[in-house]
Amino acid sequence: MSIAAVLLSPWSGSVRRSGSNPRSQRSAGRQRWRSLGALAGGLAIALHSLALPALADPFRTVSPRNIDRNAEAAFLAMFAEGDYVQAAKLLEDASRNEPLAHALAASLAYLDQDWDTLRDRASLTRRSAERLIQRDPLRGNIYLAVGHFLEGGYTLSTQSTVAATPTIIRELQRAFSALGEAEKVAPDDPELNLVKGYIELFLATNLPFSSPEQALEKLQTYAGPEYLAQRGIAIGYRDLEQFDPALAAVDQALAETPNNPDLYYLKAQILVRQEKHRESLDFFKLALEKEAQLPQRLANQIAWEECRAQGVVEGLRDGVSRQRCNPLLRRR
Repeated sequence: MSIAAVLLSPWSGSVRRSGSNPRSQRSAGRQRWRSLGALAGGLAIALHSLALPALADPFRTVSPRNIDRNAEAAFLAMFAEGDYVQAAKLLEDASRNEPLAHALAASLAYLDQDWDTLRDRASLTRRSAERLIQRDPLRGNIYLAVGHFLEGGYTLSTQSTVAATPTIIRELQRAFSALGEAEKVAPDDPELNLVKGYIELFLATNLPFSSPEQALEKLQTYAGPEYLAQRGIAIGYRDLEQFDPALAAVDQALAETPNNPDLYYLKAQILVRQEKHRESLDFFKLALEKEAQLPQRLANQIAWEECRAQGVVEGLRDGVSRQRCNPLLRRR
């Protein structure tokens, strides 16, 4: 699940699948948690470079924290390069004491619908964060919040929405309590504001909990690294249907990380919502050129949305388009 998200996720469908799946409403709810998983799961990235700083910290240029190098490399692979396959390999060698590593592994498990691994890694995220608080109360509390969010995502993935709601509310309360403790340490910290900005933006665009404007301002002003903050801003404006600033933000993110297929997919979605279906096809194609490094379900979703956009360009009726495109969702 991608707490990563934001569910404002770039993975929520840009062309509606009306009637294509009897479980579509439940799946839509889970998709919102999916983004939150991957991004909130680590929420940090730096420009990929062979020469890493003395301390492996993709968030900070001043007062860096000591973050496990394999976890950092996996995070860069996932979010800077959009290479989930390489990220999974790097996580195999990451320290079990680094909560970022467990959060990323939980996100990958969500994408694979491996609920047992999601449950275990979410718990490990929380427990490793609790230990980290003793040495680094800032990052410890950040990932304590992420752990609670992941545990909420696991509950939503394995229970009905009605049954899961009390647990989700409890986990949200615990997450915001931990973020409050982190703010006491360093309220302007880039990592903190990146994670909190994504979480608040998710809640603001999906639930009446907070203001999307405040979340966007947090990402714009305090969050880092810049290209990941801009990605969140693009997702937020996309879901608020403010497409011009959404395109400006995704273009800024692409300028810094031009090899990331997730960003091409996000741009294609924004263009579809602007009803610029023909223009969107170029960006769907760019995203699918790196299909081999994406999770199968994500690649299938991109291919399905590309097919649906192509159907609009060709003037196909909705039923005919769905009949042609829906098999793409079942590719293995």
